[in-house]
Amino acid sequence: MRITVVGDTLLDVDVSGTSERLSPDAPVPVVDVRTDDRRAGGAGLVATMLAKDGHDVTLVTVLSDDSRADEIRALLPGIRVVAGPSGVPTPVKTRVRVVDHALVRIDEGCETPPVPEATTEMTDALEGQDAVVVADYGRGVAASPAVRDAIARVAETTPVVWDPHPKGATPVAGIAVATPNAAEARKATDVAGDGVPFATDAARALLEAWGIDAVAVTLGDRGALVATGSDTGVDSRFVPAPSITAGDPCGAGDRLAAGVAVALASGASVVDAVAAGVADASEYLAAGGVTALLADDGPAPVAVPGTDRDALRIVHDIRAAGGTVVATGGCFDLLHAGHARTLSAARALGDCLVVCLNSDSSVRALKGPERPIMTQEDRVELLLALDCVDAVVVFDEHTPDEALRRFRPDVWAKGGDYTASELPESATLAEWGGRVVTVPFHPGRSTTRLAAALAHVG
Repeated sequence: MRITVVGDTLLDVDVSGTSERLSPDAPVPVVDVRTDDRRAGGAGLVATMLAKDGHDVTLVTVLSDDSRADEIRALLPGIRVVAGPSGVPTPVKTRVRVVDHALVRIDEGCETPPVPEATTEMTDALEGQDAVVVADYGRGVAASPAVRDAIARVAETTPVVWDPHPKGATPVAGIAVATPNAAEARKATDVAGDGVPFATDAARALLEAWGIDAVAVTLGDRGALVATGSDTGVDSRFVPAPSITAGDPCGAGDRLAAGVAVALASGASVVDAVAAGVADASEYLAAGGVTALLADDGPAPVAVPGTDRDALRIVHDIRAAGGTVVATGGCFDLLHAGHARTLSAARALGDCLVVCLNSDSSVRALKGPERPIMTQEDRVELLLALDCVDAVVVFDEHTPDEALRRFRPDVWAKGGDYTASELPESATLAEWGGRVVTVPFHPGRSTTRLAAALAHVG
């Protein structure tokens, strides 16, 4: 797709290393630097994300005439950069981290500058696009009258996503959706409180104050609250985020806004687009965040919820704590009481339960063309909604042997009226000394019988 990102661009620097001693000059840690990674930040990061997704990206911004601006341009290969003069030095934000812990952030030239003058080339670059993302980082590009007028014009025919900033400009009336986080929404309103109740009231207040079509207040790992206005009133929908294990949150909001824009350009409704953006942000964090995004081979593809990566992290954490990893498997097509009892019993055997789930193609091969009744995405979501299930791994083969070899559970649990030695997974578990255990079988409960009963009722 053709997507224009308009906003403030910075130079982001990530310095990472180890620290094993304090300085003799003062009681501060000494960091032995291992890596010094640089990237285009702000609107430049949004443009980078979209370009790595394969879109035709134009970045509309302002840049200085110093060497750091040249560095930013070099960090944006394949992206059309349309930049007016900023009139101030390039802002630089340097984060110093020790292993996975932030130690300090150093800002250079990050004082709020005067609103820059927009060039005709900048405003023209907003025309003829499939979507526009406004990445406002409070440095004036989104406050430029000429830029705002151009955004208002294109918003009449093109979906515009506005990612606001506490020090930034008010979104232009008529845009498709704004995506403030909770802190930004709190600063822009007089609404008090926390969580979903706060987000609901804040989103409604911002809809009226900004005169826009929709507001999605993002709530970190909880998801987002979407409020949309119409002639009949305001509709509020909560979009939950998949449960993942995430580290550095840098760039998650950018990833969400980019995902929303792509989904809107594809014809999705605002609520569905926000759901897609939430999923994109979750995948981005699960894959390693900005560090993985900018790796030479890009981030590893991770689908959430119930990803291999999520399962492997959970397994690693349990093992590191000396716990026992339990796995079980099956199609789980139409969950019933027998499934719930078996899964609960399996979870009681250890400290986490990973479910190996037959994919849709695997179920068809085993059960016939009419199955599965529920898609693998729905089956994953239902399994993860159970307190006894910690992660789900989807496999395409007839048996889960290759999936099991990836994380090597200590125990393989299976419900049935047969002995452990009869289970085909016994030989696989023996490769690393794992054990196979059967848990109580509950006759009379089966997906086949339940499906037949439903068909008869229909």
